[in-house]
Amino acid sequence: MSIFLLIMFFVLMLVGMPIAISLGISVVLTILLFTEVPFSIVIQSMYSSMNSFIMVAVPLFILAGIIMDEGKIAERIFAFARSLVGWLTGGLGHVNILASLIFSGMAGSSVADIASTGRITINAMTRNNYPLQYAASLTLVSSMLATIIPPSILMVIAASIAGVSISAALVGGLVPGLIVALFLMFYNYFYCKKNNIGIHQKFQVGTLGKEFLKAFPALMAPVILLGGILSGFFTPTEAAAIAVLYTLLISIFVYKGLRFKQLPSIFFRTASLTGTILFIAVTAKPASWIFEYDGLPTRIATSISGISESPIIILLILFVFLIVVGMFMDATAAIFILVPILMPTVLLVGIDPVFFVIFMVLLLSFGLITPPIGVCLYAVCNITKLKIEEVTKGVIPLILVTLGILLIFVFVPQLITVPLNWFGF
Repeated sequence: MSIFLLIMFFVLMLVGMPIAISLGISVVLTILLFTEVPFSIVIQSMYSSMNSFIMVAVPLFILAGIIMDEGKIAERIFAFARSLVGWLTGGLGHVNILASLIFSGMAGSSVADIASTGRITINAMTRNNYPLQYAASLTLVSSMLATIIPPSILMVIAASIAGVSISAALVGGLVPGLIVALFLMFYNYFYCKKNNIGIHQKFQVGTLGKEFLKAFPALMAPVILLGGILSGFFTPTEAAAIAVLYTLLISIFVYKGLRFKQLPSIFFRTASLTGTILFIAVTAKPASWIFEYDGLPTRIATSISGISESPIIILLILFVFLIVVGMFMDATAAIFILVPILMPTVLLVGIDPVFFVIFMVLLLSFGLITPPIGVCLYAVCNITKLKIEEVTKGVIPLILVTLGILLIFVFVPQLITVPLNWFGF
């Protein structure tokens, strides 16, 4: 059953059918051909996948990201980041990374990051003699931070499916996100110094203070969200609602970058993006039931644990597997399908489930920036008018650096698990 479902899914997806429809057709055919389960039960299962308080966070975080994109918040973040690190060697490259880091703490979407701060930073870098290919590559890789730094939409989805604390998964992404950003800054510094790229600007305390005050309302968004989740004052879903309300208020009344007449189109975009994700959730629910009915998770757990009982060896196997999967499958769909399959293996060899959720999201996020289906890759190409081959060639060194960083987490998982203990998770 499981093999038939997976083969059907990939065949339909390869011929160009949308992911959710491919999965839905595969599920329906598998149930009709291999089981005598009443289809009304399948429909109830599909409905229950959407009838979830936790999943409400997804459309709310999407809405908050779109509001920030439209509300000129990205411009304030860019100006503040430039006044803070723009004086360093490779300054605008650092601004690019820092702006993505800050925006990630508000939006939770890599595509939203590229559409807002990415567009601004690429234009600024090219105006200051940075090669367009390098500016595009750095923007592309730094956009990954939005899938790592809380409030990551993918992290919410993965944690809810895995049945682990969403708050713990969100907070757990903070340290690896900061480490990735730091190493990207190191790379940018040495690259720009070696190639004598960028102009140097003076550090001015007055300018920094002025831009900080302008950006302060925007900078408070990640502080409020993360602080509320850590303190237990509100749940991740409630945090998403607060994010929408807060970003809406500062976009309209503080930065005046958003008008009430724009709200209908924003709600429409939110509904469109949310529908895509929830459609996958609806079809993935009975797919997970089929895998369980067929015993696939147990078989895979037994097979992989038969290779080795070492968590490090298992993580290295999953490292390669998830990178490849992320390149050819939408990250959201991969999470819905793979979490129920792989979780028994993870638990069997003693890997912390929260760590695995974070680890999985980190690796699947590479699919956003690599061909053939990288949505962020196509977004950068659309902004810069560069060919996919040109951006891909330029981004390879940065991808290798990031992969090297993620390998560190395989051998030193305490970099993620220990900070979680500090926060009481």
